[in-house]
Amino acid sequence: MHVCVSSESFPLTVLIASGKAHDRQQFVKIMESIKVKTAGRPKTRPLEVLADSAYDDVAIRKYLRHRAIKSNILVNIRNQKYPKRGRPTRFEYESYRKRGTIERFFAWLKMGFRKIASRYERLNVVFKGLLDIACFLLCWNKVQEAF
Repeated sequence: MHVCVSSESFPLTVLIASGKAHDRQQFVKIMESIKVKTAGRPKTRPLEVLADSAYDDVAIRKYLRHRAIKSNILVNIRNQKYPKRGRPTRFEYESYRKRGTIERFFAWLKMGFRKIASRYERLNVVFKGLLDIACFLLCWNKVQEAF
């Protein structure tokens, strides 16, 4: 299960992939599926991407740079066999602290919906439907708390 979450813990996209696939392989699909409806054209680009060290990859950083999105990805020390030369990658600790929203979202998802925490469904369509319902209910509760 791969999820892109806004800074207010609202899910933007939800993607189901096989358990064998690394998170890094699904990154472009997740980024391409972001569509936030507005009064005009839908927004398809976030201002900044906060990700953990699993997404530390040259191709991901190039992709984000090409789309003019700031990347705030923690450097994975295990990926560096030899120390890199040149300009260091961008990392701001203060904005990285906001990454807790994704962890909080998964905690709400797995605590409130036990059927999602331990996946019993065989079909991806059924599991995706349950995820969509759970995401709707989480968003509904957040909106109700605001009013």
